[in-house]
Amino acid sequence: MTNVPLRRALISVSDKTGLVDFATTLAGRGVEILSTGGTAKALREAGLDVTDVAEITGFPEMMDGRVKTLHPKVHGGLLALRDDPAHVAAMEAHGIAPIDLLVVNLYPFEATVAGGADYATAIENIDIGGPAMIRAAAKNHAHVAVVTDPEDYAALLEALAAHDGATPYTLRQRLALTAYSRTAAYDAAVSGWLSQAIGEGTPRRRAFAGTLAAPLRYGENPHQSAAFYLDGSNRPGVATATQHQGKELSYNNINDTDAAFELVAEFHPDDGPVCAIIKHANPCGVARGKTLAEAYSRAFDCDRTSAFGGIVSLNRTLDADTAERIVEIFTEVVIAPDATEDARAIFATKKNLRLLTTGGLPSPTEPSLTYRNVAGGFLVQDKDVGRIEEEMLRAVTRRHPSPREMADMIFAWTVAKHVKSNAIVYARDGATVGIGAGQMSRVDSSRIAARKAQDMAEVLGLTESPAKGAVLASDAFFPFADGLLTAAEAGATAVIQPGGSMRDAEVIGAANEADLAMIFTGMRHFRH
Repeated sequence: MTNVPLRRALISVSDKTGLVDFATTLAGRGVEILSTGGTAKALREAGLDVTDVAEITGFPEMMDGRVKTLHPKVHGGLLALRDDPAHVAAMEAHGIAPIDLLVVNLYPFEATVAGGADYATAIENIDIGGPAMIRAAAKNHAHVAVVTDPEDYAALLEALAAHDGATPYTLRQRLALTAYSRTAAYDAAVSGWLSQAIGEGTPRRRAFAGTLAAPLRYGENPHQSAAFYLDGSNRPGVATATQHQGKELSYNNINDTDAAFELVAEFHPDDGPVCAIIKHANPCGVARGKTLAEAYSRAFDCDRTSAFGGIVSLNRTLDADTAERIVEIFTEVVIAPDATEDARAIFATKKNLRLLTTGGLPSPTEPSLTYRNVAGGFLVQDKDVGRIEEEMLRAVTRRHPSPREMADMIFAWTVAKHVKSNAIVYARDGATVGIGAGQMSRVDSSRIAARKAQDMAEVLGLTESPAKGAVLASDAFFPFADGLLTAAEAGATAVIQPGGSMRDAEVIGAANEADLAMIFTGMRHFRH
């Protein structure tokens, strides 16, 4: 394949970033510019000569702009093979001139939907002519260059300068890839929105798309390649955060930081400061406090060993006092809605510590989809936005929980939602004191959580395990009484769990015998 001299370009863009400078450079190279609507107006106002597409097609824009480029003189100019005599003859017979460059970006459908547009407005922002031209030009990249993003203007102009006003084949290939990726993402956005708008939870075909945020050094392990993509939702979190310092985030950093921030977002700032410390996507400590610094210290005390090299998430603005405590040990990432100047100055002394601020917390109840691949396919489900209120809970034991126990149970249950199954969480006075995660049996998670509480006592020099007098949350029902009995042996006084086991009566009987208060939620929180 050879370089193709650039003589004629069609430019029609909704995003006019850099447009005038780009088109001016093309015009300076003697490139004839065709255009439509607002783009043509903007170029003419900049003093450039522009030919309206309507002059080429012989048809005016019509139907509120829905029809303007869907014409053989446009698509023939994009699709014709310049080295095929039959195509060249057809062009000559029908007065079709070649188009060597197409510059199109699409109606801002994603932004329109994200802004809360109604159904009719969203429909009007579905581009038809743009994707058709982009696909035509990309298919014919042997002869035509296609640009769909202002970010590629510079690369195209550099190539023209380096190749005497021609586009090289390798550049046209890369631009074609970008173009097809763009139309695929656009169609995915439209189909995803429409399936949600009409309440179709399981459409026959499901598409997801993203925009590259950054290539990553590697994936979970150094031999795995990886990249980070944005889905365009602008949900506050690691994807939209500002990174103030520290080296680039790794694959594991991003995964763990997301888990940390989604957990802490369960606790509204108006209800008090909360800190969560995460390691390998599991919380090793979560706590409330009168101040953010106190919340951090209480979360840290739950499992000081695991907190080393962990992720710290906060539900309020990071202040200097909290920052001073965090830098006492090595921490990978801290994420918070904001940070004071004093806190940033303290962190600046730790060059490897990443600080992310998000401008807000993600809504814990906003519906969305989660998906993961399996061999030959992928699984899609609604995000777990299930929450409980006290009036939803059912006491099933003779002894009902005290107000303190109830508050701690709701806290522990909220944390357990973010612990890998099987999940067991001990909590006392608004702080976790032992967490068992990701075990193959629930009784093993119960034993690990109790052991973690005992370790906490030894590290802090306590006279007894903080599990004594604590409550326990289990993300799913106890299939046997053994896990419950482990809690009783550890000193727990109340248990919150979904219920629903074939042996509920046996488990309730064991709880009554141990004088435990037990609550059924009727909802489970498996997390794999």
